[in-house]
Amino acid sequence: MSAAPSPEGQAVLPAAVVVASNRAAAGVYDDTTGPLIVAALREWGFDPGEPDVVPDGQPVGEAIVRAVALGARVVLTTGGTGLTPTDRTPEVTAPLLDRQVPGIAEAIRAAGVAKGIPTAVLSRGLAGVAGQCLVVNLPGSRGGVKDALAVLAPVVRHAVEQIVGSDHARGSGD
Repeated sequence: MSAAPSPEGQAVLPAAVVVASNRAAAGVYDDTTGPLIVAALREWGFDPGEPDVVPDGQPVGEAIVRAVALGARVVLTTGGTGLTPTDRTPEVTAPLLDRQVPGIAEAIRAAGVAKGIPTAVLSRGLAGVAGQCLVVNLPGSRGGVKDALAVLAPVVRHAVEQIVGSDHARGSGD
């Protein structure tokens, strides 16, 4: 699959969004976080397709594995990072990661706390590299997703380029 150029002249890279929600997967209600993530990824020069809405737990891991196998350069998950018994996203993500990138997950939690959301520290989301793909677990709330996207916006493209060893332009201070 060849990547088309983005408006900024960079190639549009494949990506995926995985929504962990028992109720949304069962059709009890429509997911509202996946579309936020899809829109952000498109703005950043990725092609995520439509969100994959799956039940909590192992289906999340299976969706991540599928996306990586299909060549996604970034997979953003939402949901399943809290403390309820069904919140299993970090547990199914961890064994898929070749190496973790803890600074991303820490920054996402810190962004929520900085906005006055003390419960942001309860998110157990992980970030790391699976093959040539950046995988990041985002919280399941719309506010948590927005905070996470603000953290990711300035770094995600650089991160996915670094994963495959691409060089980057140096700023004036480098």
